[in-house]
Amino acid sequence: MVFKHQGSYETQADAIAAIAPKICCIHQALRVWFKQAEKDRGMRDGVTTRERDQIKALEREVRELRQANEILRKASAYFAQAELDRPLKR
Repeated sequence: MVFKHQGSYETQADAIAAIAPKICCIHQALRVWFKQAEKDRGMRDGVTTRERDQIKALEREVRELRQANEILRKASAYFAQAELDRPLKR
């Protein structure tokens, strides 16, 4: 709505302040949503919603891989110690 009716107001802030009560939200929330929509449309510099979702997915994958590596490292140490504790065959 802000994109559509922005020309009817003197400033973007006036448009946001007028539209926010009509959609039952506070103007600060609508301003944040509007800025993100501008980023998504390439009208403003910053991280798009798609890029943010990709970053979250990659961070989750990194976290899972680190956990898997930790498990493998502990298992390797356990089996290496078990091999050292085993009596030698003659």
